[in-house]
Amino acid sequence: MKQNQNILSPQKQSRYHQVKTYILDGISQGSWIAGERVPSENELVDLCNVSRMTARRALQELLLEGTLIRIKGKGSFVAEEKQQSSLLQIRSIASEIREQGGEHQAQLIHCSTTKANSQVSKGLLVVEGQLCGHSELLHFHDSLPIQLEHRWVNLDVVPDYPKQDFSEQTPSEYLSSIAPVTEAEHQIEAIVGDSDTRDLLLLEENEAVLLLERKTWCNGKLVSYARLYHPGNRYRLGTKFKTS
Repeated sequence: MKQNQNILSPQKQSRYHQVKTYILDGISQGSWIAGERVPSENELVDLCNVSRMTARRALQELLLEGTLIRIKGKGSFVAEEKQQSSLLQIRSIASEIREQGGEHQAQLIHCSTTKANSQVSKGLLVVEGQLCGHSELLHFHDSLPIQLEHRWVNLDVVPDYPKQDFSEQTPSEYLSSIAPVTEAEHQIEAIVGDSDTRDLLLLEENEAVLLLERKTWCNGKLVSYARLYHPGNRYRLGTKFKTS
């Protein structure tokens, strides 16, 4: 990493704005590239001769603007271009990451048979207490967590789902090979997220979680109900379409 030699501008700007300019200039000059850590609050105090409160405000504004991301316990980093997922296609997170030139890894937390609670029974359209498959995986984009996947599967359609270890393919890829998607439903909302979800996604308390709820059908049969949690500062949803 090159050393940033910038000195704060003598122009009449607020001190926190000068700190922001110092960081932005460093990024534009290549002192800190995407994925690299920028100076901490304490380091900015010495580098820019400002108070810690001023340094904190500058970092917080850059975080809110999407220039930086904060990784819990590690510091503030120059943001990569946000990963984007299409709303009109059902594709695995692994495919999305690879198509953007990234490396996908997944950590299987568990995969088993469970009884549907009230929330799952509504999502999977089964009777409360009915057995269904449940998997939980944490997906990584270049070593950073990008999606926490909770998925419940109708065992009447895919009876072997709980036996999978998903070391070779994602749940989405496996289900597509067994019961190809013919219909889907999405619901998206920004939430705070519980402490376990936030810890797994390496999020601070003030950072949003993007929740995508997805139901998929195959030839009229509801196959799966998924709750997909994403770090709001590293993920976005979008699409492009034409009207006839």
